[in-house]
Amino acid sequence: MKETRVLTGITTTGTPHLGNYAGAIKPAIEASRDLNNKSFYFLADLHALIKNQNPSEVHRSSLEVAATWLALGLDTDNSYFYRQSDIPEIPELTWILSCLTAKGLMNRAHAYKAAVAENIDQKANDPDKGITMGLFSYPVLMAADILMFKADIVPVGKDQIQHLEMARDIAMRFNHIYREIFTLPQAQTDENAAVLKGLDGRKMSKSYNNTIPLFVPEKKLKKLINKITTNSQPPEEPKETKDCTLFEIYSAFAAKDQIKDIEKRYSEGIGWGEMKSILFELLNDHLKDARKDYEYLIENPSIVEETLKKGALKAREEAVPMLEKIKDAVGLKSLV
Repeated sequence: MKETRVLTGITTTGTPHLGNYAGAIKPAIEASRDLNNKSFYFLADLHALIKNQNPSEVHRSSLEVAATWLALGLDTDNSYFYRQSDIPEIPELTWILSCLTAKGLMNRAHAYKAAVAENIDQKANDPDKGITMGLFSYPVLMAADILMFKADIVPVGKDQIQHLEMARDIAMRFNHIYREIFTLPQAQTDENAAVLKGLDGRKMSKSYNNTIPLFVPEKKLKKLINKITTNSQPPEEPKETKDCTLFEIYSAFAAKDQIKDIEKRYSEGIGWGEMKSILFELLNDHLKDARKDYEYLIENPSIVEETLKKGALKAREEAVPMLEKIKDAVGLKSLV
C-alpha cells in the first residue's frame, strides 16, 4: 500500500501558546506516530522573514518552536523534522516555479489583496506601499515547500486553502509545460480542530496579545488563568458551558469523564474562582513534564540544533534528487 505523504509547515513567529497546541501541535504530533504516513514537519523560518525583520526574534522563535515540538513528543525517528532554511533546494525550486507562475495568480492572493485594500482605505498614494516581494510571492515559496516533497496531504487552516489551490495550479502548469513530475497536493482541514479563546474572550492570538504561552512557570500560568475574563454570575447560579473560555480550554485538555463532571458542576453553579483553580491544576499537571523537557532544551540548544541538522540531512536525501529531476526537465543540466 502506498504511504501517504503529509507535510506541515510550522510558523516561527513568537512563543507557542495553548491555542497552537490544541489546534495544530497536538494532532500533528499524534500523526507523527502513524506508521502509514510519511510525515514532514518544518520550521518555516524563511516565511518568518516576511513579517519579522528582527534577527534576534527570528532566531529565538526558531529555538522556542522547535523545543516545544520536541518536548511535547514529536516522533523524529518516524518523521522528517527540519528547518526550511537548511534545505537550499527549496529557494532554488522557488525561483524555477516563479518563472512559470502567472503574476495574475499572485494578484489574487488573499494576503496581498488585504494589504492593498488597507493601503487604499488609508488613502496611500501607492496601493503597494510597504508590500514586499516576500509577501507578494509567499504562495510560490509555499508551493516549493509542498511540491519538493511530493506531499499528498497538507493540513491547513481555512485561510490557507487558497494557497494550497495555488500550489496545485503551479504544479499542473509545470507538469503540462515540461513533464509529469509534481504530485498534486490536497488540503486537509479539520472542522473539529479546537479554536481556543484567549484571556479577553477573543480568539487566542499573538496579534491580540491575549495568549497563554504553553510553558510559562507555574506561578505565571496561575496568574494568567486568573486573568481570563468571565461574566458576573454569582457562584450559586447555574452557568452555560457554551462560549465560556474556561470551559473551552478545559475541554481541549481534559478526558471525556472529566468534561462530563465539569458540565454537571456548571449546571450546579460552580464559582469562577473555583473553575479557574481546577483549570490551572489540569493544565499544570498536563504540561509539567513537557515543561521540564522544554526548559532543558532551551538551556541546551545544541541538542535542538543537532536534531534539526539530522532532520535536514534526511530531508535533503529526498530534495536533492527531486531537484535534479526538475532541473533536468527545464533544461538546467550538463552540456555533455
